[in-house]
Amino acid sequence: MSSSRQSIPTLEHLRTGGKRTMAQALAATEARRGAPELVALLDEATRAAKAHVLGLTGPPGVGKSTLTNALVRRARAEGETIAVLAVDPSSRRTGGALLGDRARIQTDPEDRGVFVRSMAARDRLGGLSDDAVAAIVLLRAVYDRVIVETVGVGQSEADIDLVADTVVLCIQPASGDSLQFMKAGVMELPDIIVVTKSDMADVARRAAADVSGALSLAGGGGAWRVPVIRLSAANGEGLDDFATAVAHHRAHLAEGDRAETRRAAQELRWVEEAVRIRFGTEGLKRARGITLPAGGPFAREAALAARLTHS
Repeated sequence: MSSSRQSIPTLEHLRTGGKRTMAQALAATEARRGAPELVALLDEATRAAKAHVLGLTGPPGVGKSTLTNALVRRARAEGETIAVLAVDPSSRRTGGALLGDRARIQTDPEDRGVFVRSMAARDRLGGLSDDAVAAIVLLRAVYDRVIVETVGVGQSEADIDLVADTVVLCIQPASGDSLQFMKAGVMELPDIIVVTKSDMADVARRAAADVSGALSLAGGGGAWRVPVIRLSAANGEGLDDFATAVAHHRAHLAEGDRAETRRAAQELRWVEEAVRIRFGTEGLKRARGITLPAGGPFAREAALAARLTHS
């Protein structure tokens, strides 16, 4: 077996090899993008997805990492494995993750049922690079639950919708976030809205009322009604309500073909975004006129990249 092949584990090896093997695979998604073995692994993992992906987004300091810690503890107490991908802004000097959210997420290094990784947003305003999308595809094929935590304000939350089954927007009391998000048009994105730090009782209630008002102004007459939950991850208040809301949204997705439709749309967007980032809007226009044989999203992306590079 060649050394290059050894650097890209099989899906079966990922499921049995523990944290070190997963870390090796995630490193490969960054270093060997487009390699045939990696493309094959990613498409296999796409078909084998088993985890529910929870996307947490909101401005810095809103309490996402505290909530993530509570959700990790809850998942392990329930006997479920869980992975966390914390996507941080990129350092302009090194290109690496700037905040290092992994340091704020407390886990037992010996617990094989928890995996935590920080990744940089790279050049994507919305917070999710192509490397992060690939990482999430691998994580959701191995673990029971996946949490993706992103930093951003306004329109930069939008990319979380590329990968999450349930999008959670976190808002801090007395911050003016609800008005800011309403102006930015972000209210159409979340499936659940959380007002954090609910121990700030009166202020949290006012913030929840503001958010509910913003939601009503935004319309949203679909089949799913976005719940607004006051929560304090530090003392546990509201965590049961949050878990119930997530369970209800999962049940909503399970009705008919909602989950399959959502993920199929995401896969199409993965390909389009990857092409647009690499070849620009003109390249994306050209790509839309290229007919490709059936295949997974990563094989389609690689085929389009090859055609556009040589055309």
